[in-house]
Amino acid sequence: MKKTKVHVIPHTHWDREWYFTSSRSTVYLVKHLSEVLDALESNEGFNYYLMDAQTSLIEDYLKYRPEDEERIKALVKAKRLMTGPWYTQTDQLVISQESVTRNLLYGTRYAKELGHSMEIGYVPDAFGQGGNMPQIYKNFGINRFLFWRGVADNRLKQTEFTWEGDDGTQMLSNQIPFGYYHGGNIPEDVEDIESYVEDFIGRLEAKASTKHVYFPNGLDQAPLRKNLPEIINTFNELDKKREYVLHSPETFFDELEKDVADLPVIKGELTEGKHSRLHKSIFSTRADLKQSNNEIENFLANVLEPILSISYSLGNPYPHRELEEIWKLMFENAAHDSIGGCNSDTTNRDVGYRYKLADEKSKNLLDLHMRLVSERIPYQHDLNFTLFNPLPYKRSGVVKVALYIPEENFSVKDYNGNTIPYSIEKKVELTDYVLKQTIHLNPSKKIYTPEKVFLAEILLYVTNVNGLGYDSFYLDLADNEEQQTSNVSSKKQIENEFFEISLAENNTLTITDKLTKKSYHDQMIFVENGDDGDSYNYSPPREDLLVFSTDAECLQVEYVVSDVEEHLEFTLKMVVPYNLEERANKNADREFVLKAKVALRKDEELIRVEVEMDNQVLSHRLCVQFNTEIASKFSTADQLFGTVTRPVYLPEMAVWEEEKWEEAPISIEPMQSFVSLHHSTSVATVFTEGVREYEIVGESYDTIQLTLFRTFSHMGKTDLLYRPGRASGETIVETPDAQLLGSIKATFAYSIKNETTFDEAEIAKVAKEYLSPMAYYQFSDFLNGRMIYVYRDEEKTNDRSYSLLQLENMNSVISTIKKAEDSDNYIVRVFNPFTERTSTIDETLNENGEFVMLDETTQAEKVKTLKPYQFSTILIGQ
Repeated sequence: MKKTKVHVIPHTHWDREWYFTSSRSTVYLVKHLSEVLDALESNEGFNYYLMDAQTSLIEDYLKYRPEDEERIKALVKAKRLMTGPWYTQTDQLVISQESVTRNLLYGTRYAKELGHSMEIGYVPDAFGQGGNMPQIYKNFGINRFLFWRGVADNRLKQTEFTWEGDDGTQMLSNQIPFGYYHGGNIPEDVEDIESYVEDFIGRLEAKASTKHVYFPNGLDQAPLRKNLPEIINTFNELDKKREYVLHSPETFFDELEKDVADLPVIKGELTEGKHSRLHKSIFSTRADLKQSNNEIENFLANVLEPILSISYSLGNPYPHRELEEIWKLMFENAAHDSIGGCNSDTTNRDVGYRYKLADEKSKNLLDLHMRLVSERIPYQHDLNFTLFNPLPYKRSGVVKVALYIPEENFSVKDYNGNTIPYSIEKKVELTDYVLKQTIHLNPSKKIYTPEKVFLAEILLYVTNVNGLGYDSFYLDLADNEEQQTSNVSSKKQIENEFFEISLAENNTLTITDKLTKKSYHDQMIFVENGDDGDSYNYSPPREDLLVFSTDAECLQVEYVVSDVEEHLEFTLKMVVPYNLEERANKNADREFVLKAKVALRKDEELIRVEVEMDNQVLSHRLCVQFNTEIASKFSTADQLFGTVTRPVYLPEMAVWEEEKWEEAPISIEPMQSFVSLHHSTSVATVFTEGVREYEIVGESYDTIQLTLFRTFSHMGKTDLLYRPGRASGETIVETPDAQLLGSIKATFAYSIKNETTFDEAEIAKVAKEYLSPMAYYQFSDFLNGRMIYVYRDEEKTNDRSYSLLQLENMNSVISTIKKAEDSDNYIVRVFNPFTERTSTIDETLNENGEFVMLDETTQAEKVKTLKPYQFSTILIGQ
């Protein structure tokens, strides 16, 4: 009989921040990694060390110890100091596909620069694994997977299995069943070793289907066990049934692969919390930070990078380094604790500050490059602006811009002379502020200066704006029609080509589909209830009180109409309990005021909603519900590069307490941007720009419930209704910031499409357009000055209308368009958005492009169509 081989893996799990800040973590990191280098170089038998697979830790260290770079490179190249493939240990369920991709891209690139990137998808502590990750890993040359959380013994009785991604990609996988910290405390006294072996090693041995046992020696920020080789020798001397070796994850898998056979196959998402907590409602923790993350992720991939590509094609430098800095700020925040929001308030303020930096840097980068393009356009009028379309096909519809306008009347026109319908939503006079900042570099040049200047929010209805390009427009003062403004109406109904919407007496919406004449009543109900949870889990109080907007007092209603948009605004005063104690006593006496704006734009099949809430109460949750009238067993939401179908109710809910699950298997789920209920002839969808969390509720599971926010008092609490037993975080750490007192905003949209199927409705494309607004830049001489940095006159070499790339003949959805990292070509990434149909790739990409992996260098198979869940990256020249 062959001996069990215990592969002892020295490692640390290094949270860059948690209840402590990144500043504290970094100070200790420098000490820790310095000791690791000394041990690897000097301690006989100390041949390997796993530095948590995060190259950011190496980068952080070298900021303070640059003299150690060659030492690190030598050890990484020898595959003794293990780093990569990640930049940070990222979440996979609540951040975007491009964030996951770039995290691996920057992580593997830096690791390879150091000498070697570990070719294992190592995820010791993420709260669940995305169903498309096997395909993503494979695109970086990774075919092995090592993790802890997400699989219960209901499906997996052993540690080794084949993980099959949603697209069919398979990879050899090994679970660390009792956590990465299971072997963190190894005894050294002989009398303690025998019992330790039978307990700690024996439990792992019983789970393994081969003679190979993965035994992690380390834990959070754990100090190096300098005498580990000697301890292993002692184990070998005392335990004759097993062989103990100090190894790395790669050497472990090299040997495991030789012995595995007939492995069970597990497919899709790994989100079972029976033995390891998944914290399935962490998607709404710190809604303010989640919203910042989501807005910036969407802006980077959907708007900024495509427009930077346009700018680069016109001769401007592509800002690789600036983008890398922005993305790395996002990666720091995408680490599983940081994005989870399950931190101290001090740490979450650091997270918020990084979002502030990323937001400002990305928006100013966009501003600069739109200006570099615009200042070379030969405008023929005084009040010009340019619309930039980041998607590679022509687009029509309503666009929101903010322009400095004169007091005089004007019309809006394109440079073909077509008049553009518009409406001024609001404006404020800024004459002194703007004109006192104007700077004339060339006093000889006569410039137009308005007598009065207003900053106006304007809605424009444009048609056929160039794909992945721009079109120019101007304000025509000669064609001085009266300024078009929105008007407050006395009618109680708004409408466009697709819907009629009215506000009912019970404060709900009645939505009528004009195509089918079907009306949906009692739509958009706001539901407020208590939250007895903590920074990890939403958990309802054992004694709760639900408050509904149908019982609220409606303080004000306005119906506002124009040629391009109609909307209604209403203010509701809900009366809710102040805290959990008052809620248990059924005492509701505090005002909770929310203002909602529901808008229908010209020619758009979306119902857009903006909500602003004044939160002055504690430990509660607010959701919004849409009754789709579609009884469902499954929901469909977007995930990394595709869609995912999930059951609306998990049968384990009936037995989880009896089976002693670590947390309740609730059906609160994540999404990227949308969730749908649908059947053969109807599709109802909620789209979000904010919190990416939903639940399907109702007696027939026909109602989509979107979480808007949740608040709580402590980082960790014990004995929650949904998570019994110990706390997940520190119970003594109070989190008053997490009560989100003050103004909270949320933006989402709703769509009903009848006489169609989910795939025919192209919901993912609608979501992409919803989150990819056209950008704009105003170019007028009187704006030149301190307000936007002064500029000089440039040679007018750009056309007034331009398109870099038109892809009109495909139904795959764009993930992003960017310049390649290592060539002058462009990266176009597309994915199949459907549940059942194949999707097509434009012939332009097939004929002129080179298909590559996500690493942007390894050649991939050229395809014309994509199956569900598949994606492709295409390298294409100008």
